[in-house]
Amino acid sequence: MTQQTPDQYRVFGNPIEHSRSPDIHHIFALKSQQHINYQKQLVDIDGFSNAVTDFIHQDGKGANVTVPFKEQALALSDELTERASLAGAVNTLTFKEGKIFGDNTDGEGLVQDLITNNVSLKNSRILLLGAGGAARGVLLPLLAHMPHSIVIANRTVSKADKLCQHFADIRLSASGYQDLEQQSFDVIINATSASLSGNLPPIPTSIIRQNVVCYDMVYGKNETPFLQWAKEHGAIKVIDGLGMLVGQAAVSFEVWRGVTPEVQPVIDKLRAALT
Repeated sequence: MTQQTPDQYRVFGNPIEHSRSPDIHHIFALKSQQHINYQKQLVDIDGFSNAVTDFIHQDGKGANVTVPFKEQALALSDELTERASLAGAVNTLTFKEGKIFGDNTDGEGLVQDLITNNVSLKNSRILLLGAGGAARGVLLPLLAHMPHSIVIANRTVSKADKLCQHFADIRLSASGYQDLEQQSFDVIINATSASLSGNLPPIPTSIIRQNVVCYDMVYGKNETPFLQWAKEHGAIKVIDGLGMLVGQAAVSFEVWRGVTPEVQPVIDKLRAALT
């Protein structure tokens, strides 16, 4: 009996060597008995469109997209989900019926990880640190879980204000970091890249109260500077972004395969590999 050729998937990026996406998707496939082959591909900065076209011609079924190509993926898509359109970026492409379908699973990955960690979003007061692409990508899924309010804090307040206007939701408001002093929150999400360079967003310690949960989209072998700082100042729970990474991959996998994979064994495996 002839062995069936596995369906082909890719992750495109530059750089790409560090990507764990092939490991994650192959574990998903193994556990859910899906016959796929998922590889990472380094793409020249000006070669994204050609790389996608070539992959489609090789009968590629779908692709994930990482930096710096998420905006190009948006432009290349024939049809977009609402979450991709509002995020202004695409991290999941599906190729079918001669069309390119663009989606963004980052925000859903974050939300699912928060829920897995027993963080209640309904009626919660959320502080989102940063107003760049990472923040923009998670706003719609966060709003869908009915929080009381989301304050977007940024060094440049006008950038946070622009995000509020873009989403046009009365639960959103903009703030500078220095204006957070007298406010209280249930959930604080760090969507800045400060942790990557070992830094902290310049936020007042007064916002870390006993009942606050702090989440950093960045993850690593050790707790990020933001999570260490939050814990030292009394946060009830701190969570890094490893679960978000696996969660967004799970949503992509479901979009492509129609199967919801189990994320916890994959998170545990990746966590063990970090130590």
